[in-house]
Amino acid sequence: MANFQWPIFNAFIKLRHPVKSIFSETSQIPFAAQVDEIVASTPVLDIHTHLYPPAFGELLLWGLDDLLTYHYLVAEIFRQVDVPYDRFWALTKTQQADLIWDGLFIQHSPVSEACRGILTSLQAFGLDVNKRDLPALRKWFAGRKVEQHLTQCMELGGVRKICMTNSPFDDQERAVWEKGFATDDRFVAALRIDPLIVAWPDAAARLAGWGYDVAKAASSEKTFREVRRFLEEWTKRMKPRYLMVSTPWDFKFPDDNAATRVIQKAILPHCREFGLPFGLMPGARRAVNPQLRLAGDGVARSDLTAIQNLCAQHPDNKFLVTALARENQHDLCVLARKFRNLHIFGCWWFTNIPYLIEEMTRMRVELLGLSFTAQHSDARVLDQIVYKWRHSRRIIARVLVEKYAALAQTGWQTTRAEVERDVKELFGGAFERFCAM
Repeated sequence: MANFQWPIFNAFIKLRHPVKSIFSETSQIPFAAQVDEIVASTPVLDIHTHLYPPAFGELLLWGLDDLLTYHYLVAEIFRQVDVPYDRFWALTKTQQADLIWDGLFIQHSPVSEACRGILTSLQAFGLDVNKRDLPALRKWFAGRKVEQHLTQCMELGGVRKICMTNSPFDDQERAVWEKGFATDDRFVAALRIDPLIVAWPDAAARLAGWGYDVAKAASSEKTFREVRRFLEEWTKRMKPRYLMVSTPWDFKFPDDNAATRVIQKAILPHCREFGLPFGLMPGARRAVNPQLRLAGDGVARSDLTAIQNLCAQHPDNKFLVTALARENQHDLCVLARKFRNLHIFGCWWFTNIPYLIEEMTRMRVELLGLSFTAQHSDARVLDQIVYKWRHSRRIIARVLVEKYAALAQTGWQTTRAEVERDVKELFGGAFERFCAM
């Protein structure tokens, strides 16, 4: 990754503090460039993605057409072309990609973060994007092997380990787990259990069909024991780092409903028994425009009293949280100051744009120090880990330079080893310590 410097900022620091580097008075390299180099070269644990190892077959999305038809760009193309929804969905993936390339990259400059990200990844692979030659780009990807591509994407993104999102309620994925596969140590699991919380009647029917003795009312001890048996079996099979659910924007806890009972009587006891954090991702307003399919979800501010109540009422449980709405970020930071069993992470979905990544990272550092995870990619297409981490690293480095400069103004000179330690914390170390608490 290229090193980025801030000459005006460095000149300001030099005037205020006539040392050439915060690391050494004899160093000739400006400290901003040194911080950037450390941030650029520190391997990350990507703690939330939708990626899979090659053994999962078609579940692993990768390559140019999957990049172009990613749901972020699907939402954008309908703002630029007058194509009926049903006609678009009747197209093949290649035809959809052709339409998106022409509409978002050729007919208009690709300035959105989703468009720019594709160009960043292509450039990192050594491809000449300025030629605007879609057939040539496709030809390059056609010659790739998935194993080779996976390794290169992880190297270019600086990712040492990928945390998947794994749902036993997904028929295609469940079949892979039940059949068994050759494990890849670069991947770790996260057990996703949304139906147990957001759609209990449907989940109960699925569990019953798999041989678990559960009732639709979600009120009996037998039902809770069976849910715990289900969770135990999949925990032993997947060996997940945490359990997780994407909660709707209006999620409440506690409440007089099946979700609260299942959480209190099954999920939280299971997490305590196995020492697993419970991850919650509040803020999605599903199917705002169903005609966009996966691209049709929206966002709404959540009442984070639910998170506060979970942390306060269950101090022996650990909670991982990232919120979707910008308006929730300050509330979430303050909650994390109050509850040591709450770890916040990443800039999720609609907040994963440079403007908000910088705002959120700066606010978190100022309120929480280094006791959070700065970013996760949320990648659904393998190639995205290249651009998402490259873009985020630049922003995180800029924030850290500002903060170390502020320390320098107090007379506190940060060493290179201390910066390396801090960046490791932000890039997965704090998460691993939290999980081990």
